[in-house]
Amino acid sequence: MSRTLVLGDPHGNIKGMLQCFERSKFDYEKDTLIVLGDICDGFPYVKQVIDELLKVKDCLIVLGNHDAWAMEWYDREDPYHNATPDRWWYDQGGRATMESYDNKAMPKEHLKFLQSNYPYIVDKKNNLYVHGGINPSKPAQDQSLDTLTWDRDLIRVARHKHSQKPKYKYGGYNKIFIGHTTTQSYGTTKPLFFCNVINLDTGAGWSGPMTIMDRDTLEYWQSDLPKDLYDIQGRS
Repeated sequence: MSRTLVLGDPHGNIKGMLQCFERSKFDYEKDTLIVLGDICDGFPYVKQVIDELLKVKDCLIVLGNHDAWAMEWYDREDPYHNATPDRWWYDQGGRATMESYDNKAMPKEHLKFLQSNYPYIVDKKNNLYVHGGINPSKPAQDQSLDTLTWDRDLIRVARHKHSQKPKYKYGGYNKIFIGHTTTQSYGTTKPLFFCNVINLDTGAGWSGPMTIMDRDTLEYWQSDLPKDLYDIQGRS
């Protein structure tokens, strides 16, 4: 029986992602994978991460703010001559992404894969998948791209609401899967469940594990910590 699994922000952490696939017994041919964005920027193995994701028959990716930064750079006519990368992106993980391609152009197949992203996904079970969050007073199609990729308010207000009304459903969705705001900022490396909002960015691009979750059962699997996988650190 096929499943739909949701993957928190990979951030170039290839070893963590492979452990998530192995531990969840992910089937590259039968299962559907939804990636919550930020494939890029973190550990210098973005190339390997995309190579692996390209092997998945049914892989859907949500646009992350780091992916948007990377695409803006790699979609340039000639990105490595007479140009300097945006310093903010470079310092926030862009350097690692560039290193993963040996400071050369990204292969067209990889850029096309990143460009196949969705600003958000709503599935047949009325679950929403988005990188940052939403303004719950507006339908998804009316959200700005900036809100969808950068919002941190949804998880904050959902945390507060959960203590009062844990069954509250933001935006009328069944479940809302998000990344972007690492759960480490809330003092944990486990997924967060606040009302119908589920945060799966458990810090895989920093010092936390990567998380993959079964959409329907909410069972999840995590990788080892980066310090046990690499002799380098991710984003600082």
